[in-house]
Amino acid sequence: MDEYSRHPNPTRFYRSRERMIGGVCGGIAERMGWDVTLVRIVAVVSMITGFFSGFVFFAYLIAWMVTPTRPFASHLSPEEQTFWRGVSDRPKVTLSNIRYKFKDMEERMRNLERSVTDDEWRLRRQFRDLES
Repeated sequence: MDEYSRHPNPTRFYRSRERMIGGVCGGIAERMGWDVTLVRIVAVVSMITGFFSGFVFFAYLIAWMVTPTRPFASHLSPEEQTFWRGVSDRPKVTLSNIRYKFKDMEERMRNLERSVTDDEWRLRRQFRDLES
């Protein structure tokens, strides 16, 4: 697959190459940024004792069959990988983050505008201009 037809978000779900059985738990851990051992323990305990143990087992098998294995080469720098880990796949979360950033920028601009249009700021600027 060439560089231009590849999905731009490298955080999509893949099975891990460092796998014990199928790589599904490792893939979940890599995708979510969790500890692999913890994910494996939760999966095994839920398969053995959980009410949905049959469901968890079949979900694992289906994920094993359907999910592709992580490609060998990563074309992203560590900075790009860090960026993509912070990007949400859910549109509502992304929209909420964008709204928050714009509200924050608007508040900062208001504070800046308030300080620049303040009479004390003008007076200090005039004194500074007189000194130079």
